[in-house]
Amino acid sequence: MATPNYGFEKRQKELAKKRKKEDKLKAKSDRKSGHFSEDGTELDDAQVTPEEPLATDAPVTQNPSA
Repeated sequence: MATPNYGFEKRQKELAKKRKKEDKLKAKSDRKSGHFSEDGTELDDAQVTPEEPLATDAPVTQNPSA
């Protein structure tokens, strides 16, 4: 029978703890920056609308008679 590899288990536990901490910090920064909807669910980057439209988003129309 193989002996348990306690070093591997410990490393996996440390990695899980680190990942959880990073996820928590990311969620906190997302809450701070306002990337959550009113009901508290996280919005995708595609769903997040900027406060001011970018200059490239506005159609450029030129009036030659003016």
